[in-house]
Amino acid sequence: MTMTLLLALAFQVSTPALDAEAREHNCNDPQNQMDMNFCAQIDFERADLELNQVWRETMSGAQTADRARSPGERRSDTRPGYEMVLRAAQRAWITFRDQHCTWQGYQEARGGSMEPMSYSACRATVTRQRIEQLGGRQQEQ
Repeated sequence: MTMTLLLALAFQVSTPALDAEAREHNCNDPQNQMDMNFCAQIDFERADLELNQVWRETMSGAQTADRARSPGERRSDTRPGYEMVLRAAQRAWITFRDQHCTWQGYQEARGGSMEPMSYSACRATVTRQRIEQLGGRQQEQ
């Protein structure tokens, strides 16, 4: 609970520029496609900031798990460590997210003025799903 509160506070502190941009583009009620595209991008950037906070904690946990392995475990189990596997998974996930969302943008509006909105909205959604996968917050029910 304390960690969640700290994450929420860190997230709030780190977004004043995004908040100002959101106000400038009236992201509570955007009225044109340009603002909708921009606001979807801001939403993604907020999700990405939250993911970066969760990532640091998750990576720290992986590094701790690697250090906790005994020398005997390291000799008998020569597979990659927690950190290495986590980094590889995250790199693959980023590639998946961006390609999947490109495809979704094409499906919804390829070449149209709302394609950037669809792409950014997808990236925000998939990023929030990744936060949940990494244990950064509980799924809302």
